[in-house]
Amino acid sequence: MNKLRLLVGLILAAGGLVLTGAMLRPNHLHSEGQLYHTKTFRMAYGGLPDTTNSLFTGSGKCAGCHGKDPNHFASIAGQSVPLVPMPDGWDVNVTDHWRSSLMANSAKDPFWRAKVQHEVLVNPSHQLDLEDKCTSCHAPLGHFAAHHDGEPHYTMAALLQDSLAMDGVSCLACHQQSQDAGNTFSGELTFDDSMAYGPYGAGKDEMPLYDLPMVTYTGYAPAYGGHIASGEICAGCHSLVTQTTDLEGNYTGADYVEQATYHEWLNSAYADDGEDPQTCNACHLPRIDDPVVISSGYIFLEPRTPYGLHYMVGGNAQMLEIMRDNVDALGLSASEDQFDSTLLQTRKMLREQTLDIEILSSEWNELSGGSMELKLTNKAGHKFPSGYPARRAWVEVRARVGDETIWHSGAWSADNGSIIGLDDAGLSTYEPHYNVISEESQVQIYELVAADVTGSPTNLLERAAFSLKDNRLTPKGFSYDHAVYDTTRVEGLAFEDASFDVADGSDVITYQFPPSGTVGQVEVDVMVWYQAMPPRWINSMFEFQDSTIQAFQTMFEAQGAAPELVRDTTFVLDAISSVNALTPMERWAVYPNPSQDGRVTMLVPDRAIGALWEVYGMDGSRVASGWTMPNMEIQLPGVQGTYAIRWHLESGEVITRKAVVRH
Repeated sequence: MNKLRLLVGLILAAGGLVLTGAMLRPNHLHSEGQLYHTKTFRMAYGGLPDTTNSLFTGSGKCAGCHGKDPNHFASIAGQSVPLVPMPDGWDVNVTDHWRSSLMANSAKDPFWRAKVQHEVLVNPSHQLDLEDKCTSCHAPLGHFAAHHDGEPHYTMAALLQDSLAMDGVSCLACHQQSQDAGNTFSGELTFDDSMAYGPYGAGKDEMPLYDLPMVTYTGYAPAYGGHIASGEICAGCHSLVTQTTDLEGNYTGADYVEQATYHEWLNSAYADDGEDPQTCNACHLPRIDDPVVISSGYIFLEPRTPYGLHYMVGGNAQMLEIMRDNVDALGLSASEDQFDSTLLQTRKMLREQTLDIEILSSEWNELSGGSMELKLTNKAGHKFPSGYPARRAWVEVRARVGDETIWHSGAWSADNGSIIGLDDAGLSTYEPHYNVISEESQVQIYELVAADVTGSPTNLLERAAFSLKDNRLTPKGFSYDHAVYDTTRVEGLAFEDASFDVADGSDVITYQFPPSGTVGQVEVDVMVWYQAMPPRWINSMFEFQDSTIQAFQTMFEAQGAAPELVRDTTFVLDAISSVNALTPMERWAVYPNPSQDGRVTMLVPDRAIGALWEVYGMDGSRVASGWTMPNMEIQLPGVQGTYAIRWHLESGEVITRKAVVRH
């Protein structure tokens, strides 16, 4: 009898597949007589749409099987065969992890909505094209169904009335993508009708897919898709090229790479052909080896492994906080607790998987001041920061004696999250890349700075014509010779900085501290901050009187724009109390450093007296030399720059210190 029921089910399923063309798919109206799930079970995920359009189905229909299992068999890590209820187990259900992500809420993102409106207000004649392009990635279930039905454009007005568009980057925005993913960009996605691809069922040695429930309940046929677990599934939206306009809104015929996160990954050691291949999913949907039953309601299913946790986090804790604090105003389906859980995972990624800090050298004496060499190394599989061009990271360095601060670069305001002394001018200027920082007003900021056709910095994506600066830390394995370097370029002074090592994904910054006049041990605090929506980038939008923009402004200012701490360290400078104490000890120093006229004094231990000293320019050429004497003054070249001074000792040891000439 059971075999007969299964045969009938398969026949019905086969018939269903024949009739599930995009325009003919039934509405799958729910009723208490539904074959697999009761209405009570399905309504456990209130707020998620379970409607169907000509091409997609909402996440609410997926949640019935792939959400929390009320019987505690499915979606719990570490399940065994035969299945046992695990009410106290680790619940890893897809729905609860995803629904509080920025992907799930991409169409309700108040900054995105405000920025689209900002672009439209500047170039109103481009409204249809702008809104159509922006909704392709932020509201794909509405956008692509509309185009499938023959609509030439999909607008923000249509989005606001469309429950599936409001579902954001929903389940099928990824799982229904065609297997040619990775070959198209800028929101040009392709989808297979009535198919739902996943990472399971690849070969004869793997358990076959049990497709009857999904075919019957949703009209979708589950199938293996290798692209689902690869970086290719991310390519279509995380590489975006925009068309440039002049200040009058006329297209110039040029284009601009607004973001190229996928190409940054291709140009790294983590790409499929790299030295350490890892996909985007390895970080953003981390896999666990614990067996998991992936669908509830069928206790005969066997657990699958590995299993991808659908955290889908990046670094934008700022927007997650805004969403958590405005759940009702934004019409979100996730709870505050769920947003807190996603925030926890976001901050964990920022602190543990983003950046390494290393102090290469440090020294201090009361007369000449001190210095340190700081090395930052990118651990991400793309540039840091990456993605939307507003994002930035910067280095805050504070030198102090006890609680007294004697030097401070990169301080920020707790009132509005701005960098003190740098952000007041807005977009009219920007901070250059530094190799040496000797003044408190200088701050190392890693960012992309776009310029319009006049060469002025801009936050209008349609006006972006070229980059004035891109010193974002490259991923390990990055190369200037890679085929996609044209979309992942390094721009500005970082390109000329020999200590900006693109292959290693690192940057070395030399900090020079002037003498403080304060006696005591000098401690240095180093903090690297990340900010998704810097005030200097955002504030010009608020000059427009528009309800969408002003609604975001209220939320933004309430959140405070505080940056996120990525990495920090505290250490004590290797200090010497005086010049007299310096000479007989194992200390090496050059002061003043930097020097305005090139004249510096070399302070060295007694064993260096009589040793050969040499000065080298940054191009590697020797520009001066001589024999070392106590407290010896030498003349460096008058050309501004960084020089290396080397002492060659009888033991064969070579000691090197940097000296800076700055007019």
